Amino acid sequence: MAGRDDALPLLVLLLLLQATQPGVSRTTYEPTWESLDSRPLPDWFDDVKFGIFIHWGVFSVPSYGSEWFWWYWQGSKVASYVNFMKKNYPPDFQYEDFGPQFTAEFYNPLEWAVTLAESGAKYVVLTSKHHEGFTLWGSKVSWNWNSVDVGPKRDLVGELALAIKNTTKLRFGLYHSLFEWFNPLFLSDKSASFATRQFVDTKTLPELYELVTKYQPEILWSDGDGDAPYTYWNSTGFLAWLYNESPVRDTVVTNDRWGNGCICKHGGYYTCSDRYNPGHLLKHKWENCMTIDRYSWGYRRNALISEMLTIEEIVRVLVETVSCGGNLLMNIGPTSDGRIPVIFEQRLKQIGQWLKINGEAIYSTTPWRAQNDTVTAGIWYTCRPKEKALYAIFLTWPSKWELVLGEPKALTGKTEVHLFGFGQKLNWSSLGEKGIVVHLPVIGYSQMAAPWGWALKIVGLNEVVKQYKG
Repeated sequence: MAGRDDALPLLVLLLLLQATQPGVSRTTYEPTWESLDSRPLPDWFDDVKFGIFIHWGVFSVPSYGSEWFWWYWQGSKVASYVNFMKKNYPPDFQYEDFGPQFTAEFYNPLEWAVTLAESGAKYVVLTSKHHEGFTLWGSKVSWNWNSVDVGPKRDLVGELALAIKNTTKLRFGLYHSLFEWFNPLFLSDKSASFATRQFVDTKTLPELYELVTKYQPEILWSDGDGDAPYTYWNSTGFLAWLYNESPVRDTVVTNDRWGNGCICKHGGYYTCSDRYNPGHLLKHKWENCMTIDRYSWGYRRNALISEMLTIEEIVRVLVETVSCGGNLLMNIGPTSDGRIPVIFEQRLKQIGQWLKINGEAIYSTTPWRAQNDTVTAGIWYTCRPKEKALYAIFLTWPSKWELVLGEPKALTGKTEVHLFGFGQKLNWSSLGEKGIVVHLPVIGYSQMAAPWGWALKIVGLNEVVKQYKG
């Protein structure tokens, strides 16, 4: 008995030490939205600002119109999709027949990792399964409709996870669709008004647990609620496990697509809608998930260059998003044989080139009291309170090399203005209460290394530079 009593204080001490270690969660979250929504978003997510979305799957084989190809062809029977199939495939051809054609023979995850890192992104989210139900790993509950049994005969998720984690500093994340358009179990549950849960218990939840335990993603991007409530998906039960017990419980972030009515209301960060860009500050952390291709998330063979965002447009969306407190998740769609199309590769390298010069005005910044300028259009602000630095990002180079900033309150003799990519301090003139005029270097803006937008760093202002939370 004496030995046992002596051991108790040591056990208590060890438990206390464990509880105070950095990164060890001391809060237990209950399977209710009230409890789950109280979980602070891990700080890393707000710091990184920019990620890459990858939509890849069997839909990359027909590569026509949209990643929703199967639904538009056989669900809503859109005429252009029906005619495409009639013209190009035999009458008895089924969507499942595209599976063996999803070969990924040129898929090189190490090359992907290098290209993704060159973009300046800090996280990547890969579609592990879209609404078609095909899993990009050897799912135990997706027999003969996964990338190990059919097509590539490879664990596409696992290979990219390994390449990203071993060769880059990017955070690895996975997209997962809760529902599947034509899965008989889901359709059966739906016909029962979701009073039964065959699909959830035998397909969705086993997949989610398997993804998290096997690949340990730090972003879990849920989608596709199939008009079913979160109670059907048991979303709160799964998230409680994710936040309390999973191997990524302390660093994982999730979005808001966990059941009908949850979007922009419950979960981790808000997405609210595809391509969401409110143009003003929100009180809750949010993400703008958008596409380089204006019309599709998946690869389209029939896409035109005019349907792709220009690098100037991408920079604008990034700057607007970050200034208003959001993250940008920019999507690319690889081909069925595993290539990142050249136009996407070019855009990734261009935005990486821009961020290499101007990244200080993006990464780890916070919103300022003014998100954009009230005098000159196309100027957006971010700040770093600890460094007492304000950043003004402008998207159009003024014709007279004079940029009017209506918001900063400058102080003669103390305020300094620097242009990223230009080695010398800039001169400026005071407009009193109406701001300042910054005298830009008299050079052609096209001579700048990334001429798609420019950032000024302003220090020594006559005001406290602090985060504004709305």
